[in-house]
Amino acid sequence: MRITQGTFSFLPDLSDQQIRRQISYAVERGWAISVEHTDDPHPRNVYWEMWGHPLFDLRDVGEAMRQVQTCRAAHGSHYVKVNAFDSTRGWETVRLSFLVQRPPVEPGFDLSRDEGEGRQVRYALRTRTR
Repeated sequence: MRITQGTFSFLPDLSDQQIRRQISYAVERGWAISVEHTDDPHPRNVYWEMWGHPLFDLRDVGEAMRQVQTCRAAHGSHYVKVNAFDSTRGWETVRLSFLVQRPPVEPGFDLSRDEGEGRQVRYALRTRTR
């Protein structure tokens, strides 16, 4: 099961050259780049661990790629993603976010359904154990 989060979630994994082009696209627009990682990609887990500091005023795409490579090397069994933040007044939001690494095994999620009194139904996503 593949986790589908981010801009290119339904496409095959991006190559380093494609990652570089996406970062270049963001840098050309003046967006700040950040690299994050997690071992818990649950859809409600929006607080991934940040790798280093956000790269504000970045002009060297190579520096962002070095951050990606260093994070991948340090967290080989985690998900790693790149975010591009637009600080333009009126936007001030993530404009681009995509995975650049997946762990060797993706456990996925199970959907559980619990029925209660009065035909009340509750659903929950639970991370599968490896």
